[in-house]
Amino acid sequence: MSDVPIEIDCRGVKALQDAGDEFFFCDCREADEYAVAKIEGATLVPMSEIQQRLTELEPHRDSRIVVHCHHGGRSLRVAMWLRQQGFAQAQSMAGGIDQWALEIDPAIARY
Repeated sequence: MSDVPIEIDCRGVKALQDAGDEFFFCDCREADEYAVAKIEGATLVPMSEIQQRLTELEPHRDSRIVVHCHHGGRSLRVAMWLRQQGFAQAQSMAGGIDQWALEIDPAIARY
């Protein structure tokens, strides 16, 4: 079991970025959503492809992975699934990119 909470809020993720902390920032939305809006530094690995692309996440198995989606539902499911696969520090960004646009970067398009 991990002592890392399953969810982290947008401000927490921004604090990690600002501190220069190493973590893999995963956007689990689909490509059409990514084309509309994206957070700088996040890598697109759609939820629909995560099982086939698990090897891409393997180098991050023992470090923090923060997953985000539109509002936080899909990313929570992905984070829980990743933990079942042994990625103990996987987290979901609560509120997703929509909350990020509200609290962190209003230049990001909301949809």
